[in-house]
Amino acid sequence: MKGATGSASPRHGAVRPAPGLLAALLDGSGEGIVLCDADGVVTLANAAAVRLMPGVEPGLPAPAPLGAVPSAPEGRTVIHDGRAIRIRADAVGDGLLAWYLTDLDAAPRTEFLLEAGRRLSASLNPHRCARAATELAADFLCDMAVVLLPSTARRRMEWVRAVSGRFGPEEGTLAAAEAAEVPGLTDALAGLRHGSAGQQDPDGAPEWLLPEGFGPLGHLLVLPLPGNGVPAGAIVLARRAGRPPFGDDDQRMARDLAIRAGAAISAASLFREQSTINAILTGDLLPPDLPEIAGMRVAGRLRASQQAGAIGGDFYDVYLPDTATDTAPDTGIVERPPLVILGDVCGKGARAAVLAGQVRHSLRTLLLLESRADRLLELLNRSLLASPSPHSYVTMVLAALRTAPGDHVLVDLAVAGHPPPLVLRRDGTVEEVAARGSILGALKQISLWPVTLDLAPGEVCLLYSDGITEAFGGPSGREMFGEERLKAALATCAGMPVEALVERLEQLSTEWLGGGLGGGLGGAPATGLQDDRALLAVRAGKSG
Repeated sequence: MKGATGSASPRHGAVRPAPGLLAALLDGSGEGIVLCDADGVVTLANAAAVRLMPGVEPGLPAPAPLGAVPSAPEGRTVIHDGRAIRIRADAVGDGLLAWYLTDLDAAPRTEFLLEAGRRLSASLNPHRCARAATELAADFLCDMAVVLLPSTARRRMEWVRAVSGRFGPEEGTLAAAEAAEVPGLTDALAGLRHGSAGQQDPDGAPEWLLPEGFGPLGHLLVLPLPGNGVPAGAIVLARRAGRPPFGDDDQRMARDLAIRAGAAISAASLFREQSTINAILTGDLLPPDLPEIAGMRVAGRLRASQQAGAIGGDFYDVYLPDTATDTAPDTGIVERPPLVILGDVCGKGARAAVLAGQVRHSLRTLLLLESRADRLLELLNRSLLASPSPHSYVTMVLAALRTAPGDHVLVDLAVAGHPPPLVLRRDGTVEEVAARGSILGALKQISLWPVTLDLAPGEVCLLYSDGITEAFGGPSGREMFGEERLKAALATCAGMPVEALVERLEQLSTEWLGGGLGGGLGGAPATGLQDDRALLAVRAGKSG
């Protein structure tokens, strides 16, 4: 098509780029470009060409390395000022000749940067990032590399050291005052990129810096590790005596490594700090370790809908009587039985988990003043109605546990808007408890119909959340698990230890979500977001 080749005239109305724009485009190229006229005089040289061949200058004859290269597509490699350069010449018309210069020494540098990016981004652990930085430096730049991390409150610094040819980095700590003996380290740890940071006098290096058997030190380079607002540490590179000093290219590579290592260490340190804070904040939101209760066994399982976290809107807890608060001056000892709860708050994820934690702690406080289940739920309802958070709705089951003669357990149940508990009898029969009640946090006045169960030894009362029965899955991926399947599954657990019972029910629910009940995971995937799932079982008897 006309106008598609370089020799054709521009199409009608086309605008030639301004010379300044062309110069900017050429200077942005990583390949050196030199244009000469028929007399061999340079008419144009971009920035990359001037860097590779400082003698190239418009108006002057082309340097010897260029004139010695014939016009051929493959070109040839020359050594110029100690640098390997591939030069390719090409006639571009009107007697002009263009030379294209490729820095072959840039290939190892590119390999180094790619390897640095891969290894430094592979971990969110600050020490592993420091180890990767020292290993990279020892492999590509120096004979030994040391990364020093900022000092702790005890004025001690952590260090990681790698030596070329030796297996694995070493790690340790030392006093910050000892670390300051390294020339230029104080400025580097302060984040100064100029000043005394950079090449240092190797004679000033302290003995602890070098590993045993390293030999005489010839060259020392100290650089900061830039972090997120504050330095992430410093890196020290050392070469043995007899090796060439750190040249300009070496220092550019070292600074590139320092920038990448500093960013990786800083990000890893921030992640570790946030993880520590999250662990502290979520510690009280996780399901508790269930205590031993005389005359019975209690077991629970909780699976949050958010796979990235272990917290959600479903919760359970056990409140044991506190003898320090169970004494009344007028009546003597007040018999306050252990109380187990299982509940479900509105929503999912962290916000729901916070509300669940507030409910658990509120109940713990209310139990200091009140032990009756109906009054506890009424007070909790008033607290939720006064909450500034919208949609503070909670469904819950409260079960007060009392031992009775013959190893029986009496369970006083109060249900507030929650699925009714199930009872597994010794013969495998499953019964649904008739307790009912209003959801909490929605109405000023709630209604409750409590029930007392009598569990014979080996019989089980199961509390569960609707995430179990409303789990969508099965062969079609769109069918709800339902109460009947839960009852049928519970019936197969007669005689099981209570821990095994809740584990089996949770496993069957998970298999249902995955595409089948007891038949593997080959069905269609479940659709939509699944809810949190919680199970809590109480088994009468001293064992099992």
